[in-house]
Amino acid sequence: MTKKIKKILIANRGEIACRVIKTARKMGIATVAVYSDADKNAVHVKMADEAVHIGPPPAAESYLVADKIIKACNATKADAVHPGYGFLSENPSFVRACEAANITFIGPKAESMESMGLKDAAKKLMDAANVPITPGYHGENQDPQLLRKEAKNIGYPVLIKAVAGGGGKGMRKVDKDADFEASLASCQREATSSFGDDRVLIEKYITSPRHIEVQVFGDSHGNVVHMFERDCSLQRRHQKVIEEAPAPGMTDKVRKAMTEAAIQSAKAVNYIGAGTVEFIVDGSGALKEDGFWFMEMNTRLQVEHPVTEMITGLDLVEWQIRVAQGEKLPPQNEITLRGHALEARLYAEDPANDFLPSVGKLHVLKFPEDHRIDTGVEEGGEVSIFYDPMISKIIVHEQDRNSAIATLENQCRDTQVYPVKTNARFLANCLAHPVFIAGDVSTNFIKDQSDVLFYKDALSHDLPSLSSALAPTTNGTGFSECGAWRLNQPSRTTFNRIFDEEDIQLSLTPKPEKMKDYISCHPRPEGDVVIVDGLSYLIQSPMSGRFDSSGGNSIASPMPGSIIAVNAAAGDVVKAGDPLIVMEAMKMEMTLEAPRDGKIEMLNIKPNDLVADGDILLTLEEDT
Repeated sequence: MTKKIKKILIANRGEIACRVIKTARKMGIATVAVYSDADKNAVHVKMADEAVHIGPPPAAESYLVADKIIKACNATKADAVHPGYGFLSENPSFVRACEAANITFIGPKAESMESMGLKDAAKKLMDAANVPITPGYHGENQDPQLLRKEAKNIGYPVLIKAVAGGGGKGMRKVDKDADFEASLASCQREATSSFGDDRVLIEKYITSPRHIEVQVFGDSHGNVVHMFERDCSLQRRHQKVIEEAPAPGMTDKVRKAMTEAAIQSAKAVNYIGAGTVEFIVDGSGALKEDGFWFMEMNTRLQVEHPVTEMITGLDLVEWQIRVAQGEKLPPQNEITLRGHALEARLYAEDPANDFLPSVGKLHVLKFPEDHRIDTGVEEGGEVSIFYDPMISKIIVHEQDRNSAIATLENQCRDTQVYPVKTNARFLANCLAHPVFIAGDVSTNFIKDQSDVLFYKDALSHDLPSLSSALAPTTNGTGFSECGAWRLNQPSRTTFNRIFDEEDIQLSLTPKPEKMKDYISCHPRPEGDVVIVDGLSYLIQSPMSGRFDSSGGNSIASPMPGSIIAVNAAAGDVVKAGDPLIVMEAMKMEMTLEAPRDGKIEMLNIKPNDLVADGDILLTLEEDT
């Protein structure tokens, strides 16, 4: 029996909320957005038919409060909730709360979530269902000496993993026995802090691992199908960076073995809705039918679901809604694969500075228009300190893998963001790397290739392009402009400019019309912004002045955040490098150190204060 959904409340924010709204609108279903104080002007709020305020910016006081979501449903008469991913999407208590309020939860049953929610229990369940699992220890006994003994029996290297882990938290690779106890203690501390549960399991570490996952779907009629696989091996600190479908090097035999294992996993927990079965794969050679092992099941939609949509032509959010209404899934033989798709996650972060998050207003935000962009922000909007710093997902679909790689690289290089820093050029560099193009990527790729993926001296590399961008466009003849013209040579003029507060002398030549570099110019009140291959520069003339943070006499906040601790007071004498202030931003702690020897003149903050980007937190007395 089907139950037509009339109004969906999206218990999430950002790009996934916008994504769900688009599909619901296509299906003629009304939508309700929820928002915190930080999101009152967000894109998803503007897109929805209705919007309900649910509290202050911290997610723990708004998006993670189940009672507020249920009340918002009742107030707007929403008869269904779509949880997106993150927040409450894998919370069985929330599922039961929806059921008790007669609200349809667009996702799996609470019992399926609980079965797959704890890694050790899930692995035991999969082992019983004859799904291959990684060799390891998944027992209840957490005595450190027993765990160390089990690690020796498994054989180093091993991976210690939090039982309740996720998102790359609570994981430690251990290469030798002497390091085990310290790594275990560190893993348990992070597990307790992140999940409130310090229990761990131990698994054999696959030395050249690939991460391949299978999209599965179940319905209320007992049908379970797969929608092929995705390769998510390109990761940084266990977080996915670029995903693709199908997986490079996949054969019909290995695909059959892997998808059958995934379907068996879903059937073992009576799964309904969209889910992802993740496998760790031996990437030391060609893919093998016995070379993959169950890692975990995500009982929700995945961030990377668009690549599956592109190769199958299916709308996964639509099928989530249809299944929640009681409809039957299409038979497996009607789900076909075509072409190749890739997705890159554009983050507000600075790869050249250890991927430090970058937040603030988006004065410039422009994407190429000929491919799919999933985003929840817009030009003039803001990347907040309170939530995940992903700006968008850039998705392409072509007939073959090489074409898709080339297209996505171009899309990343042509992405324009300012002043927030992004990983656009880093993504392009990953896509252009011969190892990635060859399809020989393990989860160690970024670490192994770091020397060529990061731009240590980007300004020197980009100066020729910047010079051309600042020169007037010409047809290449010396008579097209008045200036320092020379016979049979392009005119050349020397300028002094300030590039991101650094004085540079440029020798400018006219930019030929045929030049195809990914360069864009944006006049701003503070100067000219030039974006080259996804990397932005603020260019000022010497007379325009520059931002003054008092040089080595002060500590300025590197981004908006909150002060956790202040380890000094006015009048204290400090040494260069002394840790003076601890602050938290984007869920990450950072310690700010004394810029030089001296005496503290003024302290402008105290613990729990909120600070903005560039705020002067502390000043030192002038040298005499």
